[in-house]
Amino acid sequence: MPPKARVLICDDSPLMRRVLADLLTDGGMEVVAQVSDGADLVAGVQRYKPDVVTLDVEMPRKDGLSALADLMKVQPTPVIMCSTLTGQGARESVKALQLGAVDVVQKPALRLTPSAWGPTRDELVAKVREAAMAKVRAIRPAPSRPAAPGRPVSTGGGQPPVSAELAARARGGNGPLVIIATSTGGPRALHEVVPRLPGQLGVGVLIVQHMPVGFTKTLAERLDSESALTVREARNVDKITPDVALLAPAGSHLEVASIGNTRLSDAAPIGNLKPRADVTISSAAKVYGNRVLLIVLTGMGNDGEVGARDLKKAGGRILTEDERTCVIYGMPRAVKEAGLSDGAVPLDVMPLAIVETVAAWGRAKAA
Repeated sequence: MPPKARVLICDDSPLMRRVLADLLTDGGMEVVAQVSDGADLVAGVQRYKPDVVTLDVEMPRKDGLSALADLMKVQPTPVIMCSTLTGQGARESVKALQLGAVDVVQKPALRLTPSAWGPTRDELVAKVREAAMAKVRAIRPAPSRPAAPGRPVSTGGGQPPVSAELAARARGGNGPLVIIATSTGGPRALHEVVPRLPGQLGVGVLIVQHMPVGFTKTLAERLDSESALTVREARNVDKITPDVALLAPAGSHLEVASIGNTRLSDAAPIGNLKPRADVTISSAAKVYGNRVLLIVLTGMGNDGEVGARDLKKAGGRILTEDERTCVIYGMPRAVKEAGLSDGAVPLDVMPLAIVETVAAWGRAKAA
């Protein structure tokens, strides 16, 4: 039996702290401390050294986002945000995930009775248990402005920039395709990868990120505001366009229907996941064959392994995030241990790896 996760609760409502504490304790977790404001969070974490923090968004002296940013600078710790998951709550939650929070849960009803604890408790406990296994670290901010079209993109990590003009040679309706699959820790990882790609990448990009319904549109908007690429949520029937990244909307599977075209599927969840990256990858393998680059980033579980098998048979290329930089080394591990990965790449070098692969396609096309 795994050891109890040690949890610190940060919420300005005494009643909400009591509800959360009861749910966590009933679920086998250990609540080691409670603090009433974001201003006290860092000191509380340093004193009690919890495995996981549950963090409210709205608090009087210092809100949850500010407190989270401070914590990730001083003492990175796995954080589960407690949010309304609607409207402004969803926008703030997506920002929190990009700042380094591991996951988000619906804020429990204050009048939740023990007889109605089941689903709420189980979701909270499952996410806390998963977060306790996460590796979090301070993250670099996105570039202050998107890379200008035609200019080199710097990816950090001591690596040289690659010409976006060279990458643009891969353009064309018959060009290759990049797919990015990720789950837990994904918004943070996407925040480090997508804004560091050049605006003239030269290929279409499809992104599958496991998130609650209502979150993916906000995530796409945030990534778009930080990126030289255009990033948006995929529509029911959509075009794969060079230099545009389509994000699979929560609640739908994203399929590649034909060269240059996608569609959304309302088929049942697969392994409780909808969208499922395997659906996107396998359909792309059938249509694009060896002209697909699959990137598998941090995430719990093995989504992507089935699709990666299909893609490998079709001759596509697969890169997995290195274990050292993963928040949760689940999805990349499944692909790597199945012998399907062509290379394990640290997150900070992944943008360069994508651009170099696209540039190689461009050189091959020009030859």
